[in-house]
Amino acid sequence: MDYQNRVGSKKGGGGLAGFSETNRHRKEQLRKLAQEHIDFEKDPYHFRNHLGHIECRLCLTAHISDASYLAHTQGRKHQMNLARRQVKEETEKNNNDNTIISTNSVRVKKNVIKIGRPGYKITKIKDPVTRQLGLLFELNYPEIGLDVVPRYRIMSAFEQRVENPPDRKYQYLLIAAEPYETCAFKLPSTEIDQREAKMWSYYDKDTNEFFLQLFFRNEKDSRATRNYITNQGVNGSL
Repeated sequence: MDYQNRVGSKKGGGGLAGFSETNRHRKEQLRKLAQEHIDFEKDPYHFRNHLGHIECRLCLTAHISDASYLAHTQGRKHQMNLARRQVKEETEKNNNDNTIISTNSVRVKKNVIKIGRPGYKITKIKDPVTRQLGLLFELNYPEIGLDVVPRYRIMSAFEQRVENPPDRKYQYLLIAAEPYETCAFKLPSTEIDQREAKMWSYYDKDTNEFFLQLFFRNEKDSRATRNYITNQGVNGSL
């Protein structure tokens, strides 16, 4: 074998490594370092999707390996987002701290004891015009706190930590009112029609009942709605 044209190499040394070999070796070293010293299971932003790729939930980026994700966490973008998240969490903690101020201006912590789940009823409904399918939730809060109004929010499968791994086919409806436990309802991940007449909530203070109606949107129903409006001359939103 001719060794005289291999610049910078010695006989038996194998030659100098190129850029691709050096880069591959660096990534392999980072991967081993990450496996030895970093526990990704404790990282709340590390998520492996169904394709086997790594996703950063904080920065909404995708990476092909743990080494790539580790390099990303040391970058400027991830560090800035971490700082912003920390400031946001501290601000929310100060604003949502369950405290009350007495007449002596002494801050007293407010302890809320949960008394169980409220009674509820779910009714399947269907819009006679658009043929959209929907649900009507009725919850009863006989022991609800003073000046407390039930609140609700829609949560994606990736926000919850009860079912693991998360299933993108579902989403969750949360309804909360002190001193009752928060109720979570598992719904299909079909887009919800957010128009005012389609999705609404009402709390009856006399009977302590909370009502929430929602409809699921689909392209077929959207076409039916537009045709009905055009043919019947209906004004306003449905």
